[in-house]
Amino acid sequence: MKIIKATHENLTTLAPLFDGYRIFYKQNSDREAAQDFLSKRFAEGDSVIFMAVDEQGNGLGFTQLYPSFSSVFMQRVYILNDLFVDAHARGKGVGEALMEHAKVFAREQGAKGLTLETAVDNPAQKLYERLGWKKDTEVFHYTWEA
Repeated sequence: MKIIKATHENLTTLAPLFDGYRIFYKQNSDREAAQDFLSKRFAEGDSVIFMAVDEQGNGLGFTQLYPSFSSVFMQRVYILNDLFVDAHARGKGVGEALMEHAKVFAREQGAKGLTLETAVDNPAQKLYERLGWKKDTEVFHYTWEA
């Protein structure tokens, strides 16, 4: 397995993984929309996507980071918005490899760090905590939807 920074050239391998991620979160499958969404991310350069691939180049999983800033610390921070490992690749260290690669990337970029949010029942919390992520107990997160 290796971790690569995905580009537009990886779209046909990445789009099914992204579609699988959305299905996991109870969205209807729509590969065409997934491919369009990812294509726009590449064109606009507003996210960084790392993908795990096997020796044959098959997609195993991905993580998508969105850049943001901390005004308090006056530094960039990356939002680890998406993390997905294909069902056949789970339990093989793919998620861990993607998360560790995201940490290295954030350090190389001089970022304050990474942040993520997850469902309270997401079993991946064990992975996050094992990798040194801290659950925030000092702030609440609120959302507003248009």
